[in-house]
Amino acid sequence: MVMSLIHQGIVMKTVRCSLIYLLIALLSLPGWSAVQIYPQQENAIVQQKALPAYAEDAALIRHTFETQLYILPAFKMGHYGLRMYRQTLDPKYKSAVWADMARVADRLNEVSEDIYTPAQVKAYSDARAARYSQQEGARSELRYLATRNHPEYYFLGVDLLGSMARANEYGLKHQNDHKLREILRRYDFARYATDPEMIRAWAAQLANQVYWLRQLGEQDVVEPFISAFRATYPDSQDKQLSEQQYMNKIYGMTHILFAASSYYQYQLRESDFQWIYDHFRQHIDQILLHTKEDVIAEVGISFLLAGVEHDPVVAKARKAIQEAIDRKAGMVPSVKGETALVDGEHRNTLAIMLLDWRGVHPAPVYQRHPGMFTNLPYGLVPRNQK
Repeated sequence: MVMSLIHQGIVMKTVRCSLIYLLIALLSLPGWSAVQIYPQQENAIVQQKALPAYAEDAALIRHTFETQLYILPAFKMGHYGLRMYRQTLDPKYKSAVWADMARVADRLNEVSEDIYTPAQVKAYSDARAARYSQQEGARSELRYLATRNHPEYYFLGVDLLGSMARANEYGLKHQNDHKLREILRRYDFARYATDPEMIRAWAAQLANQVYWLRQLGEQDVVEPFISAFRATYPDSQDKQLSEQQYMNKIYGMTHILFAASSYYQYQLRESDFQWIYDHFRQHIDQILLHTKEDVIAEVGISFLLAGVEHDPVVAKARKAIQEAIDRKAGMVPSVKGETALVDGEHRNTLAIMLLDWRGVHPAPVYQRHPGMFTNLPYGLVPRNQK
């Protein structure tokens, strides 16, 4: 009896020892750690130590794009080069800016020569609409359906107005500027800017366009657009929006700010757009969860434009963008993990600006930065030239 009890004790002790050794062995394996009791806190500390400085990651992305910049299409090259010049005032971006001017000149030359009458506008717009009807996805379908009653919008808003405004930002205009303005004045842009269906399809684009019209000294529908936008997307209905529509709302809000700043040229006053900044602060966690990196970066930049770099929203946006970087590819990939240079230019230009913000600069302007305009593309002339 006694021997049996002793034997059982030895067995139990052996089992306990075995279990202890097994536990120690398991905890020693990769991926196991005794600090898993507080996994989120510890992992966050380790990850924070491992990540480079924000400016270093901006430099990584900048290197990826600038070593291949001139293989990009003119629109992408110009988009990148213009924004980097406005951030840095570095003349190395002169060729990219010139490519953008050439693209603008080419578009305005085409319009000036071939598209003037209402019938020509309609034929051009119908062709654009047909291309949209063949594209797949919720956004493309929304745009096609919303614009079926306003086919001229493809021409006016998407092509003509944007090119005229860009030339104007450069301190330039087309040599047939009066003819182009005649076309604009035939149409009431409030029809598009205050239509809820159009806002649900083109929120960011409409935000750009109403500010461009104001910039050109043409029809001013900024306030009617903002009122219609807020009525279309009341905060109380956010939970009822699809993910695509929620992104469209946030994207529209960031572009109201971007357009008001003339695209990173002038600092904003937060109080002028308090409803937007309040929304971003209150819903930043939802924005991080339900929008893409492009939109997240724009939300962060919105605060930089108002001079509040130390706002917690900026820190959260920077951290999200930094953690999204594919370090092997040297860029922020798409949500599908794609790293094509052309498709990623917009997203990564925004990432650079967010991570390494250099302030606002009204540039380049022909009258103030002559070194950037040594050879104007055909069709463009100084804005003050009669």
